[in-house]
Order: sequence, then C-alpha cells, then structure tokens
Amino acid sequence: MTNQPLNINDEREVRLRKMQELRDMGMNPYPARAVREETVREALQSQEDTNVKISGRLMSKREMGNLTFSHLQDDSGKIQLAFKKDQLGDEQYKLFVKKIDVGDIISVQGSRFLTHKGEESVLVESWQLLTKALLPLPDKFHGIQDEELRYRKRYLDLLLNSELRELFYKKSKFWDVTRTFMKAKGFFEVETPYLETTTGGAEAAPFATHHNDFDLDVFLRISVGELWQKRLMAAGFEKTFEIGKVFRNEGSSPDHLQEFTNMEFYWAYANYKDGMKLVQELYRTIGLEVFGTTKFTSKQFTYDLADEWPEIDYQDEVKKQTGIDILTASEEDMTKKLDELGVKYEGANRERLTDTLWKYCRKNIAGPAFLVNHPKLVSPLSKENTDRPGLTERFQIIIAGSEIGNGFSELNDPIDQRERFELQQKLIEKGDEEAMMPDWEFVEMLEHGMPPTCGFGFGERLFAFMVNKPIRECQLFPLMKPLHTTDE
Repeated sequence: MTNQPLNINDEREVRLRKMQELRDMGMNPYPARAVREETVREALQSQEDTNVKISGRLMSKREMGNLTFSHLQDDSGKIQLAFKKDQLGDEQYKLFVKKIDVGDIISVQGSRFLTHKGEESVLVESWQLLTKALLPLPDKFHGIQDEELRYRKRYLDLLLNSELRELFYKKSKFWDVTRTFMKAKGFFEVETPYLETTTGGAEAAPFATHHNDFDLDVFLRISVGELWQKRLMAAGFEKTFEIGKVFRNEGSSPDHLQEFTNMEFYWAYANYKDGMKLVQELYRTIGLEVFGTTKFTSKQFTYDLADEWPEIDYQDEVKKQTGIDILTASEEDMTKKLDELGVKYEGANRERLTDTLWKYCRKNIAGPAFLVNHPKLVSPLSKENTDRPGLTERFQIIIAGSEIGNGFSELNDPIDQRERFELQQKLIEKGDEEAMMPDWEFVEMLEHGMPPTCGFGFGERLFAFMVNKPIRECQLFPLMKPLHTTDE
C-alpha cells in the first residue's frame, strides 16, 4: 500500500492536534511579542559568527536525522536555518521536528555561518513559535496555477512569488515619483469628495449608493475631483493635483477595471500645449526613475518615451483608417462602416459612433503620440479650438494602441458649458448611460469666473502597460465574486 498525500482537511486536523499539544505543554502558539533584531537581509549581510535574532515564515523543512534544514523568509529575503540536536538539546530539537510545520512563523536566535556548499545560513541556538499555521502552503515549485484562485488567495500568491511582491514595490514608487514630480513643479496636493450628487469629469456609468443621514442618493466619483479641482482654480489656487481612487460601473478587460487609481492635475493660466510638455516630461521621469529606462514593450508594441511624440489629428486619422469623416458623415454611414469592420458598438447616437470609430483606429498606433483636435461632441468639458470650429483643445496620450492619459484646455465659458451639459442631459434621457451628468452648480461657479486652465489625468493603466501586465494583475486585491451566495 502506497502512502497517499493528506488532503487539506486531514492536514488541518493534524495541525490542530499539534497546536493543542503545544498549548498543553504551556506554549502559546500565538504570542503577541516577537524577538527580532535584524531582518533577513541584514542577517545575510552580517559577518560569519555574528549572532542574529530574526523572525519570519518557514518555507521549507528537510530532516536529516539529528540535523534539520529550513528556509526562513521575511519581507526582505530568505535565509537557510540549521537546527542541530546537539546545539538545541534533545527536547527543543524534537519539539521543532515534531510540532513545527512549513508555513509556521517563528523567531530564531543563532550565529551566522557558511555551509560547505557556500550557502549563507544561521545555526539556530534557540527558537520560538510566533504563529501556528493550520493550513499548508501551496506547492512551492508550482505555486497557485488557477488564475481565479490566485486572486482569491492573493496573500498566498504574494507570499510565494517574490517577483509579484516586487511589482507592488514598483507600483508604490510609480506613485511616489509622480507625487514628487508634481510637487517639484509647484503643484499643491488636495483631497476632493469621493461621494457626489452628480458625477462629473468623465463619460462613464457610476456606482450609486444611498446617504442615510441626508436621505439622498449619491454616486462614487468617476474622476479624481475634476469639477472640484476646477472650483479650486476659481478659488484662487493655481496648481493642484490629487492621486486617488476612481469607480466606474462598467465592463472589465485587460485594460479596464471598475476600481482604480488615477492622478489629475489642474494648472491655471496654462493651456493644453503647456500640459503636453509637462506630461511628456512626467512620463519620461517615471520611466527613468521607476524602471531605469524609457523603452518598454506593451502587448505587441515596443516604444521609447524618449522619442519624439508626434501629434495625430483625430479627424484625419479616422478618415485615413476608415474613410469616414466624423464631422460630415451621417450616422447611417458610421453604423454601416462599423458593421463592415465587424466592430461592436452600444448606442447609435453620433457621440458613441464617433468614439467607437476612433477606438477602432487607435489599436493600430504604437505611440507614444499625442491625439489632438477631438470633436466637440466627445469633449464636453474642453475648450473649443478657435482655429477649427467643432474641434477642441484636447490631447490624449496614445501608447500601445490605448489611451494612457487625457487632458485639455478646460472650458471656462459658462454659456458654452451650459449648452454642452444640456446636450449631455438629452443623451441621458435617450438612455445613454455613459453620458456626463450635468452639474449646474459647476456652471454657476464658471459664471463667477475661472481662469484659463489646463487639466490632465492618467491612471494605473500606465503602470500596467510599463510592466506589460493586465491591470488586474497590478492590483493587490482585485474584486472577486463571493464563492458562496445565499438565495433568499
């Protein structure tokens, strides 16, 4: 009869018995205090024969009679531990071998040495159990293979995958570099509301909730306080920015999630041309300071942020790729072309059709490039281009076939803004869930006067592109459906 591996429930029962046996012996399997004087990295850097006190999780355990080797891992690294019977004494050695499992968290004290194979190690002189793990770790060589299980048990995925942990250190630095850059340019960091009575600053379906105290329906914001930061421009602030969460109740894709982090800035007395120069410098700075390069591969594209960023005309590019002039073509011509191209689209109003045609075209552009001269119809908050009526002073960053940043000379004409909001309201009434909600108090603010302003925003999609991973992989805990649902 061959020995079959224990299933996870059997293993849990075995570990529960060990835990109780330790309690019966007077050992607390979950003490509050850990004796720790060095990190694993510091221990690795110390000289031989140095005494160290380190704590971490046991990642392996290999018994060889009177000698047992293990690996201890903390946030800074991994080191080998050597447990010798004649060093620890019979009782403590036997206790470790019989009661301590891979996955347990322990503290050890011992002296540094180098094995005959050249592996940096610690000869353990004493040990303490800090946390008894009741469930085993996944196989260390294969990790968690199922993608949904990886996201659901993200803590195990991160524990076993040092490259994944490093990804999130880089993501933190990505936002640190962004924040430092903006402050160095004289921008003031602000916080604006997450709950709004009307969502503004983007065309997206919002999440709705209810404010019990006010007995009021409210929405989670879909932009990083665009209409609020513009109010700050009217209030006399001249350079503001915010890094924060955004929520959009839309579909998921490798480039889209419902909850993500964005940065937006607003710059009084500047226009979209000024914004383009600043953003180009910001992206290059992020590349160099976070990744040490300006060259990246995203999807099937390779691009260099240090290259020149050409300006691509919205109208000309759509016409070049599809033969449709989005300013003069009929809606029937647009739908016919989209059907011919095999492109799915929702809603047959002119704004949606125009946007869908462009999104078909952008997939063929490697970038980096500036998309400019957007139609007024798809830019309800952007100032009109006086040299080309019907178009706006807007720019988007195009990288690897996607929009990775959006900015414009902000519309500060209250009459024009009111008319555009009225158009958006009509779209909402016709069932367009992504049309922008009008904010009439914002129009009133504009009547008090807001200086010429450039606004721009980008999000963690840029980071996902730079590491060439789906955006979901770049979130510590992406939203998951519950494993079990209760039917009422």
